[in-house]
Amino acid sequence: RGLRVRIVAAQWNERGVERLLAGALETLRVRGAAAADVEVWWVPGSFELPLAARWAAGAPLASGPADAVIALGCVIRGETAHFDYVAGEAASGLQLAGLETGVPVSVGLLTVDTLEQALARAGKGAEAVRAALEMADIFGQLRAHAKSA
Repeated sequence: RGLRVRIVAAQWNERGVERLLAGALETLRVRGAAAADVEVWWVPGSFELPLAARWAAGAPLASGPADAVIALGCVIRGETAHFDYVAGEAASGLQLAGLETGVPVSVGLLTVDTLEQALARAGKGAEAVRAALEMADIFGQLRAHAKSA
């Protein structure tokens, strides 16, 4: 409750990402997140997730700073090396976004061979939320400890 969460979601392979997002939003609702504390930002594809996550983590918006960012995407292997570049760079960039901002960036990035595999792994959106909330809680405890020291 009271945490501001921003979700960045890739439009590419949207069917898989929509399932991830549905699971993420349901988990946030069950955990008591107010709708006003959750923002969803759509970006063109998984390659764009790191920049959007970096901006979402550090953006001074009217809703206040983010306590956690959740990145959701789906990269499906094709016949070329494109899969490897997109998946690898997206994962590296998302880690860097968290390291640069100090805001937890949780990764719900499916890397699969088929759409069917992506749909079967839709629960990863909920897992990304749980990781983000746990990290936000840990960071909150660390900040409170630092202030009392």
